[in-house]
Amino acid sequence: MRVLGLVSGTSFDAIEVAAADLAAEGEELTLRPLGSLSVPYAPALARAIAAALPPAATTAEAICSLDTRIGQAFAEAAARGAGELAGGRADLVVSHGQTLYHQVADGRVLGTLQIGRPAWIAERTGLPVVADLRARDVAAGGQGAPLVSLFDTLLLRGGTPRAALNLGGIANITVLARGREPVAFDTGPANALLDAVVAEATGGERRYDAGGAGAAAGTVHDGLLDVLLAEPYYAAPPPKTTGKELFGLGHVRSALAALRGDPPSGADLLATLTRLTATTVARAIAAYEVDEVIASGGGTANPSLMADLAAELRREAGARLRSIEEFGIPSGAKEAYAFTVLGWLTAHGLPGTVASCTGASGPRVLGVVVPGADGKLPSPSAAAVPPRRLRIAPVRTDPRHAGPRRPS
Repeated sequence: MRVLGLVSGTSFDAIEVAAADLAAEGEELTLRPLGSLSVPYAPALARAIAAALPPAATTAEAICSLDTRIGQAFAEAAARGAGELAGGRADLVVSHGQTLYHQVADGRVLGTLQIGRPAWIAERTGLPVVADLRARDVAAGGQGAPLVSLFDTLLLRGGTPRAALNLGGIANITVLARGREPVAFDTGPANALLDAVVAEATGGERRYDAGGAGAAAGTVHDGLLDVLLAEPYYAAPPPKTTGKELFGLGHVRSALAALRGDPPSGADLLATLTRLTATTVARAIAAYEVDEVIASGGGTANPSLMADLAAELRREAGARLRSIEEFGIPSGAKEAYAFTVLGWLTAHGLPGTVASCTGASGPRVLGVVVPGADGKLPSPSAAAVPPRRLRIAPVRTDPRHAGPRRPS
């Protein structure tokens, strides 16, 4: 089955598209990457998304408009992917949509909202679409995240104890430690606070610390780092998830207000927030005995973050840092490829979650299916059993298999 995966993360600056051929043989699922694209949101749409995110107030009219506009943007990205990556022969589209709100109270997820109406994708491409993948896990008592944990467990199971790390707006990990069930959770901010500070300082002219240059020019402010590390979320046990509802610009402002002494300069603030991400990731992983951390996501394109992270992982967890690229998956496209797997599973009536990772009462088949042209539904290639292993087939030589990109 040839599947397109589409996802836009908490950085909401681009839609990541990946195409893959997926086939099962017994308990092994083989994924052959066909290529990936990063399709930036139009600036006006990115501003509209930012204006609707908490803690900003919004309206039903604004959400309805965003649902349509994001759906249309995803539809155009899917059409590009179908033509440029899948050779016009895709069977299925899987759309994560854009998270607008993740409702958490006392560590329990009460609801989650991903918008970007999938009907626009089906209408534009003529292909069936799997969408709204998080809601079923939440209804089963889970966190609805990290959904990539199933991809991680299939790919990394066996061998040395490892953790998979994704550095998007929020950092999440999947841990496969010896003698334990897999666990997965959000560790805290990855790029979210850095992005918010850069956008405010530049009046929106820049939206992230390109190349980590700002952080590299600064020095960590130990006092502010201590205040930030006192956030109770870090000490909460998994499974747990978070988002910009907590880790947004207001979080930085509150920490600065609580700081005694002189506040840091702009560069020092970026250096401190970079160290915050590295420290909280490393401390979360240190609770498990792993030898390697396999990193992916937009944050891998930030040399300052990666240097801090490698040092903190050695110090806190005795683990070495590697890239998902070593496993045959482009770093910036990992989540999009993960969603191709989730869509394939849904098309075959198979669960797409690991209950020990999301905290749900059991594994669940994910998403809703929107028919394609003439009522076309996904056509399973053959009867399949839940896979226990994921093999990445060799990638064809293609410039679209670029290395780490920012965003993701």
